[in-house]
Amino acid sequence: MGEYFLGIDAGTESVRVGVFDKNGRQLNFSSCEYKTYFPRPGWAEQDPKEWWEALKTASKEAIKKSGVSKEEIKGIGLDATSCTVVLLDKDGNPLRRAILWMDVRAADEARFIASTHDDALRYNGWGSVSAEWMPCKLLWVKKNEPEVYEKAKTVFEYTDWLIYRLTGRIAGNISSVSIRWYYDNRKGGWPVSFYKKIGLGDAIEKFPKDIIPLGEKVGELTKEAAEDLGLLPGTPVGEGGIDAFVAMIGLNVVKPGRLAFITGSSHLHLGLSEKEFHAPGIFGTYPDSVVPGYHTVEGGQISTGSIVRWFKNNLAGYAEKIAQERGVSVYDILNEEAAKLPVGSDGLILIDYFQGNRTPLVDPEVRGMFWGLTLSHTAYHLFRAIMEGVAYGTEHIFRTFKRAGYEPKEVFACGGATKSKLWMQIHSDVSNIPIYLTEEPEAASLGSAILGAVGAGYYKDIAEAAENMVHVKSVIEPNKENNEKYQFYIDKYMRTYQQMKDLMHEMVRHLNKEAQNGGDK
Repeated sequence: MGEYFLGIDAGTESVRVGVFDKNGRQLNFSSCEYKTYFPRPGWAEQDPKEWWEALKTASKEAIKKSGVSKEEIKGIGLDATSCTVVLLDKDGNPLRRAILWMDVRAADEARFIASTHDDALRYNGWGSVSAEWMPCKLLWVKKNEPEVYEKAKTVFEYTDWLIYRLTGRIAGNISSVSIRWYYDNRKGGWPVSFYKKIGLGDAIEKFPKDIIPLGEKVGELTKEAAEDLGLLPGTPVGEGGIDAFVAMIGLNVVKPGRLAFITGSSHLHLGLSEKEFHAPGIFGTYPDSVVPGYHTVEGGQISTGSIVRWFKNNLAGYAEKIAQERGVSVYDILNEEAAKLPVGSDGLILIDYFQGNRTPLVDPEVRGMFWGLTLSHTAYHLFRAIMEGVAYGTEHIFRTFKRAGYEPKEVFACGGATKSKLWMQIHSDVSNIPIYLTEEPEAASLGSAILGAVGAGYYKDIAEAAENMVHVKSVIEPNKENNEKYQFYIDKYMRTYQQMKDLMHEMVRHLNKEAQNGGDK
């Protein structure tokens, strides 16, 4: 009988389940999509019932296609999006749809929280506060849906909800609460004075009492969950965390000097530091949030792969037709044609703030734009400009890191963008840095499987498991000539914010006001 581990990766658009052996080799990877609801501009919600139905489908399919018996699954690990807030009533049922990580409705609350200048805000570099973070969202619920807030017995995140459904245990993971809730296990845990100051002093009693480190055995699979997922009751479940931070583990970024570059609907840029530091435009550092003993530093872009998907769904009709005729993916056509275009897309620049800017601007009220359009530009120019604009945003983050004295030597990438050799080369060229790719592209799912292996006691800790289960396959080297050409366009990208931010803010606030007035009629 073999020894295998299940990695559950609950992302923005789907839940993905991978079956891995003890060396990190994938036997099967299955996924099932669920819906995101956008009730108003800047809002985003998902239904936990739909999460579970998707997980049931993906889990059973992964087990069946892997050829592994449920008795051979020795451990389960998981990750999910963050900050995706779930509120449960006293019976453990969701009170409303979950407020998804990309939701920025709480912009006013974020500004108010930032105005307190509380020491807890060092995680935001003492600058602007992201409307994505839990206190902002929960304060919005308290102000706008007081009946929901009052009925809420438990407030936690998607990862914690999964743990609850798998094991029946209500607990919080150190990853989410440190990274999005201002929790500091080295300074007493919850910053009580901060929560009182922002009007959420009564919320702490709604938070999970137990905060569990990543990879620790949090419980065992219940009979009901086992039946739903096609697994064996009693299977150990290792504590999970935020998807991108668990992907760090799946890339073996478990020590200082390496940076994890996690791509998908969004981009995240994550590394470990031996020392605590804080600076404007940088999130963190968060103590012990991934690997005990280290601080985690974070940069991120809200909209990246989601812009590519938006383009494909709305503006790539001609490429779709060609792809059907040739029997290939529409992305194959888009990449093929975009690769023929020059650096800078013939003067076309994309600003990637479709859902606001996470870092380094921390501005939820800016929006995306193309500029430099001429009648000579084609859909392929737009597509290449999207890839370049996202890469400029990444470079803006890297430069912010460098100003704070943090400059990793190695970058390890994973996720959807790595499927495009062109996009990875553009990133490498723009930032003049080599990018390492590992054998397992689904790093979050592998990272979750690693947590399952640690939770089951197969490996002594995360570092040992990652060393044995993660393997590098290739490296993308930067083109120096292209890097020099990109400097002009990076400069224009970064200057656009100062030129356009006031107009963007006026537009967003106008639309929000109109939506509010419409809702009052």
